[in-house]
Amino acid sequence: MRISDKIILFLLFFIQLFLCHPGTAQVESFKDIRGLSQNHPDSAIMLVKKRYAKAVTDKDLLLQANCLQAIGWLCVNQGHYGQAQDYYFQADRIYTQLNSKQHLASNWSDIGELNIFNKQHDVAKVYFNKALHSFRTEGDKNGEAGTLGNIGHLFEKEANYDSAFVYQNLALSIYSSVGNKNGEAKIHENLGSIYEDLARYDSAFLHFEKASTLYTETKDNYGKIVVINNMGDIFRKTNKYPESIKLTQLAYQMAENLGDVYQMAATTKDLSRTYALREQMDSAYFYAEKSRKLVLELYSVDGARHTAFFQALYDMNQKAEEIEKLQVTKRINLIMLWGTIVVLILLIVLSYVLHSRQKIKIKNQITESRKQEAERELTEVALKNQLLEDKQLKQELSLKQKELTSHTLNLIRNNQFLEELRDELKGMVKDERRDQKRQMQKLVLQINENITQGIHWKEFMGTFEKVHHSFFEKLIQRFPDLTAADMRLIALLKINLNNIDIAVLLGISQDSLRVARHRLRKKLRLEQGEDLTGYLVGIS
Repeated sequence: MRISDKIILFLLFFIQLFLCHPGTAQVESFKDIRGLSQNHPDSAIMLVKKRYAKAVTDKDLLLQANCLQAIGWLCVNQGHYGQAQDYYFQADRIYTQLNSKQHLASNWSDIGELNIFNKQHDVAKVYFNKALHSFRTEGDKNGEAGTLGNIGHLFEKEANYDSAFVYQNLALSIYSSVGNKNGEAKIHENLGSIYEDLARYDSAFLHFEKASTLYTETKDNYGKIVVINNMGDIFRKTNKYPESIKLTQLAYQMAENLGDVYQMAATTKDLSRTYALREQMDSAYFYAEKSRKLVLELYSVDGARHTAFFQALYDMNQKAEEIEKLQVTKRINLIMLWGTIVVLILLIVLSYVLHSRQKIKIKNQITESRKQEAERELTEVALKNQLLEDKQLKQELSLKQKELTSHTLNLIRNNQFLEELRDELKGMVKDERRDQKRQMQKLVLQINENITQGIHWKEFMGTFEKVHHSFFEKLIQRFPDLTAADMRLIALLKINLNNIDIAVLLGISQDSLRVARHRLRKKLRLEQGEDLTGYLVGIS
């Protein structure tokens, strides 16, 4: 690509960048921006630097990305392709984050241009195709036409002229439809370049001439200088030396008026060639020497500009790093501040919670203590009542035992008395006194019938039940065939009376008592040798 290609594409981007942001320092024309970037790249980078610093401060991500893309273009214009690629990729990340499709497409087109310079044509095609698809999706005709022109230029570089013509003509058609004369001029210049490569000089001259006319209409003198010089080259290549010298000198004059040292050096070099072909060696030497001096001046100026450019770029990077560090520090400080506030709030909440829990715990402890105290008092009262009840029960039991003993003694005395009375009556019956015999026999029978009956036995059994609660009930459940006589014998054995007293109370003889005890042992299913009294005493 010729240097003019880089300049024009760069200027198109720069116009988009700064005219799309009303807050920027206004550079109102294409010519002014081109002049600024071509002759004063350090001033251009300073302008971008200011905008980038403001964008970082304002956190304007879109403007940051635009500035980064502009820096990439400046680096391309200065021939620093590695740095340009880095800035393009930074811009790409931000555009992707913002989902700004048109800006992404513009950036991809720029990356494609960069890869043409780096001779990475396959990579360039990938980015151009991505840009073309995005421009078409967004309906951006100018972007689409510009990318088609770039693809056509790529095919020209690969000497695929048929494809180059197709894409350049597609671009020209779109520019014409939207009335972009500057774009049309650029495509005509590209077509003239292709025809020049093919040595079809008439067609090349025709397209250069159309480009010159369009540049005149748009007042783009920089573009006009290039195509006029190219037209001079066509005359030189077709041996039309006077016409070539005339156009080349016109291009030189225009470059001198604009202060474009690069084009001045290029035009004087072409004049030297033309005069040499005419064998006008003095003029050829004159312009060759002038071209050499301009080249030296250009290198000197370029060196100073490069130094200034890199210094400005370095300052910008430093400033950006400082701003980034300040923002990081600010974010860290803000995070620490909020962290401190959050920690303080958490500590306050935790203290409140702990204090509340402690109060609740103390309150619960007091409540529990009071409850335990109340329970203890109730327990003490209950214990005292229980002790009183136990004492009362013991007293009642003692009284019942005494009562039981008293009843037993009364029964024994009563039966003893009745036995004595019975024995006396029996003696009287043996007497011969016939008149009293019948009456005394009757008394003996009544005594026999009532010797173990009466109220004393009922009171005895009732008292026994009170002393030995549920004893008979449990015994009947285990041995249901026990009789009332068995119960009286068991009661007497339970209170541990001796056999003599038992026989007296039951009104039977000792032999009858032994029989009764034997029968009772069978009913209670006692083993041989097992003590009957001990067994009954052991039942609670």
